[in-house]
Amino acid sequence: MAGMDFFIRPANAMTSADWIRIENADISVSIQRRITRTVTRGGEADDLDDEGAESAVYTIKGLINVDEYKRVMKMFRTGQPFIHDPFEERDVKTVFSSIKYEGSSEKFEFVLIEDLA
Repeated sequence: MAGMDFFIRPANAMTSADWIRIENADISVSIQRRITRTVTRGGEADDLDDEGAESAVYTIKGLINVDEYKRVMKMFRTGQPFIHDPFEERDVKTVFSSIKYEGSSEKFEFVLIEDLA
């Protein structure tokens, strides 16, 4: 499957020119429900409670040059960026969990987390 365009911008962006477009990226999302497990001693079973919230984790891989990497690192250090979710076609506020970058090959991996209410 061909890669997708990935879009990210700083939280304080004012215009569409503030978006960074990374072409041909591999984008995946993992969404999990938040579940609380209560173990009752002497009871017959565990109680599972659905907290009604989800966590979405986005993993983005691809190639970027050093200048684009520096722009993304500025976002990493200054706040919560917005990304465009290509699957649901909406902009989401996220926080970086991790960044990996290989300067010689220009390969990167970003992991971003969104809190869904």
